[in-house]
Amino acid sequence: MAGELDYLAHLSRESARFARAVSEAPPGAPVPSCPGWNAEDLLWHLAEVQWFWGTVVRDRLDGEQADARRPLRPGDRAGLAAFFLRVSQDLAEILSATAPGTPAWTWSQDQTAGFIRRRQAHEALIHRVDAELTAGTRTPMDPRLSADGVDEALRVMHGAVPRWGTFSPDTAGTLRLIAADTGDSWLVTLGRFTGTDPDDQAPHDELIIRTAGTDPGGPAAATASGTAADLDCWLWGRPGLAPVTQAGDREVLGRFGATIGAGIA
Repeated sequence: MAGELDYLAHLSRESARFARAVSEAPPGAPVPSCPGWNAEDLLWHLAEVQWFWGTVVRDRLDGEQADARRPLRPGDRAGLAAFFLRVSQDLAEILSATAPGTPAWTWSQDQTAGFIRRRQAHEALIHRVDAELTAGTRTPMDPRLSADGVDEALRVMHGAVPRWGTFSPDTAGTLRLIAADTGDSWLVTLGRFTGTDPDDQAPHDELIIRTAGTDPGGPAAATASGTAADLDCWLWGRPGLAPVTQAGDREVLGRFGATIGAGIA
């Protein structure tokens, strides 16, 4: 699904909608979907994220090198807003001038600027939702971008694992997600990821999911259906406009819910 959308256009559009929604939130307003954050924290977070990835791509740095250059947080809402507008425009211009296949550091196995284009479009989308929840001005999400967000959440944010570990599938633990408005569907399999991180020798044993390259059809133990936007919000732990309909094996649904309920790092 990646590569079918104009991620740069979506990034610019969602960033502008984010800025507008934040500006409508009262000073210090709590962010319902990000406990412990207020509107200014949310504004700083997305500003810092967009600054970081623009710096990584423009200056060809890795994450540690970019971290060493992190700017200080502006002291008030006006300063935060001005900083966000500047770095958001910078990120759009930097990514526009960089071909998607250009090598770039990322935390993913996909080490290209194209990965960053896609990731930042969805980062802006989800935080636009957060900003609108904060301001009480919820507006619709683009169906095709949301369907791509479901795909990214399943394959990258919840389902990507490092090469040093092993995924052991539970062949009976299958769940089909269906986006009723776009016609997309995904078949995921629950399982366990085990291994030892070579960097710190920390052992890992956790429940994760794997998503089929394309949905092969056939039966699944459970299903979850809704609009692409509601599915995307569900996977990100945000409230949708309508609940996701769940049916089938309750144990599989519970395990999948526990997996996505752990949140996205």
